[in-house]
Amino acid sequence: MSWEDTFRTWANPPSESERERCANAEKAICDAFNSDEKLSQKNILVFAQGSYKANTHVRLDSDVDICIMLKDTFFAQYPEGHSQEIYGNTSSSFTYGEFKNLVESALISHFGSSQVTRGNKAFDVHANSYRVDADVIPTFEHRRYTGRRGTDGNHHYHQGVEFRPDNGGSIINWPDQSYQNGVDKNSQTSRRYKSVVRILKRLRNKMQEEDINDAGNIASFLIESLVWNAPKSYFGHDNIYDDVREVLAHIYNATIKQENCNEWGEVNELKYLFRDAIQPWTRDQAHRFLSAAWDYVSFK
Repeated sequence: MSWEDTFRTWANPPSESERERCANAEKAICDAFNSDEKLSQKNILVFAQGSYKANTHVRLDSDVDICIMLKDTFFAQYPEGHSQEIYGNTSSSFTYGEFKNLVESALISHFGSSQVTRGNKAFDVHANSYRVDADVIPTFEHRRYTGRRGTDGNHHYHQGVEFRPDNGGSIINWPDQSYQNGVDKNSQTSRRYKSVVRILKRLRNKMQEEDINDAGNIASFLIESLVWNAPKSYFGHDNIYDDVREVLAHIYNATIKQENCNEWGEVNELKYLFRDAIQPWTRDQAHRFLSAAWDYVSFK
């Protein structure tokens, strides 16, 4: 097969049977929380996020990321010089740790202790013949207040999710914004944006199978965000090979120096891609992967 043929195959979303096993995992997690006496009484929202939600996952054994967000209590980030009193917020005695323990109890009660593993960030609900692995992440709602008021007169904020790993610290993500921005860019590029994302993910997997070091530990969301930062005009060639080449060349050249990609954001555009010291990746790591990918395909 030529690279064009290979890329066209890799661009396809998972099969119907793969999507069904992912959907089964999502439903099973929802059933676990809906049937739990304590969690069913709380204001929670259960939803898929990540590659499965974005329809950019590429492997049969891809984990499904499921977020369970508590809305009764939230973490807040205020503009400099502002306090929670300005916004009418009060402190809660219910902690994130207590919520995570409730989630653990509900999962074990529904699936059994042998099917649930508590990790530093999430719970792994193990796969079976009916469903794929599920990573279940307990979160509080996160509110980033802007200091402005909306058209309804209420204080405006960006809504995300925040969780606290067992080993400390906090992580804030923006799943709704990532999903919607990805949908919009896919529409604006004649559905090529997500195709190129899938291709580069499959290329990474192929390189990992061949023990190419620079393809190791390259996160799927990093690939999505790199492709997100390629201009829309780079998509839509007659051959998808040319799309991949143009996108890869752009993001490779831009990641040579920090100043060239300093303003790049994640797909959500609420978090810098390479400025945040707690990001699980670095610009240099991304650049080395892109260089290795270019050489692997033998682009000219």
